[in-house]
Amino acid sequence: MSYIQFLGAAGVVTGSKHLIHVDNNGAPPLQVLVDCGLFQGQKEWRERNWQDLPVPANAIDAVILTHAHLDHSGWIPRLVKQGFHGPIYATPATIDLCSILLPDSGHLQEEDAAYYNKTRASKHVPALPLYTMEEAQQCMTLFRPVNFDEAKQLTGALSFRFVRAAHILGSAMTEITLTSNGKSPRLLFTGDIGRVRDSQIAPGKVVHSGPTEGEACDLLVMESTYGNRLHPHTDPRPELAALIRSTLKRGGSVIVPSFAVERTQKFLFLLKELMETGQVPRVPVHADSPMAIKAVQIFLKHTEEFSSETKALIQKYGSPLEWPNFYFDATQDESKKINESSYPAIIVSSSGMVTGGRVLHHLMQRLPDPKNLVLFIGFQAPGTRGFTIKSGASEVKIFGQQVPIRAQVAALEQFSDHADTPELLEWLHTFKSAPKETYLVHGEPAAAAQLRDAMVKDLGWDVQVAAYREKVPAG
Repeated sequence: MSYIQFLGAAGVVTGSKHLIHVDNNGAPPLQVLVDCGLFQGQKEWRERNWQDLPVPANAIDAVILTHAHLDHSGWIPRLVKQGFHGPIYATPATIDLCSILLPDSGHLQEEDAAYYNKTRASKHVPALPLYTMEEAQQCMTLFRPVNFDEAKQLTGALSFRFVRAAHILGSAMTEITLTSNGKSPRLLFTGDIGRVRDSQIAPGKVVHSGPTEGEACDLLVMESTYGNRLHPHTDPRPELAALIRSTLKRGGSVIVPSFAVERTQKFLFLLKELMETGQVPRVPVHADSPMAIKAVQIFLKHTEEFSSETKALIQKYGSPLEWPNFYFDATQDESKKINESSYPAIIVSSSGMVTGGRVLHHLMQRLPDPKNLVLFIGFQAPGTRGFTIKSGASEVKIFGQQVPIRAQVAALEQFSDHADTPELLEWLHTFKSAPKETYLVHGEPAAAAQLRDAMVKDLGWDVQVAAYREKVPAG
């Protein structure tokens, strides 16, 4: 029997991994992973990163990757380390982004292991990285580019094509057609779905909005991240400008934990617009991420995916790398100099959920001071430091120390690149026919359950919430 097994992002918003097992007309079964992401957040989830898959890595024939975010791609080096040597298919932009995201993830794994060994803060002696930067770099040789709408035949039993998901640069939904036992069911894995249309209530989007419409499939595997939340229907720019002005007026700095890919670029474009129109003072803006320069260069390479808004800004102001008073801090010394200055600044730094990276150093120094502002512009998964800070806690643990939270904490929800329930329903209404079955993944239990109920009520579809390691027939 051909089946799908949910090996991640089932009951949680992280660790996306979906195994497709296909009966191969008497030949050995074909086994393909759609996405291969890291578990992030709570300890019980992160511990899954160290567990073997129920299928040996060398028995997996290929990986099909929807996009570059680490919760969808970040376990690939571990899979390769365990013996996977097959092709990894992704869009060209996704491959470019993975070439910086995965080695950086390996570097952070090594840094964390070194820190735990130095402080003896781990029960494992010695503490080891999940994979190294070098191992992540080596796995890039397995990537194979596939353009949007290009039909790719893996074997006689499986073919696929990528269609636009409009989540981040290069992001795709994966249409898979199985051919087995005289049947040819079509599966659609959405990955993460972007906002349905360009809108003034979600300004600054770097890539154009709108996932591909008019889909048809027998089985749908769909994300549910925003299944129980609605995006605010207000323009965030006035509130953003007011938060920045009030912080700078009291002599504080603004610290923005941000994902290095997409979210940082979007926020920098917005800051540029606000400064050029006089809505916020011109203060130093630091993009403090080793990936920032490379990520901007990759974005400028893929202009075919830009929104008209982004094209107009670049035409007017040029490359972000050349904007006056915007600093891209590539080295550790440049990063340290930011914290040596008492002058107010805006610091945009990874990681977006405060799970690691340079933002930890900025927060250690600035969280105890009420003059400063910590501004969240992205989803904070339960169990992450970002979630703790955003939830109103009085302190947070960073590098083994309890750091008091006295700085102002604010969040703007309009920056999300995930479609919310009304937007998802709007997109689903464009389907040519209803899938026979729909499985919801990549959502907290409450979010997935609420989206399921909304879909059943509005569409009348057969919708279920996927369970971890559950197997379901694939046609």
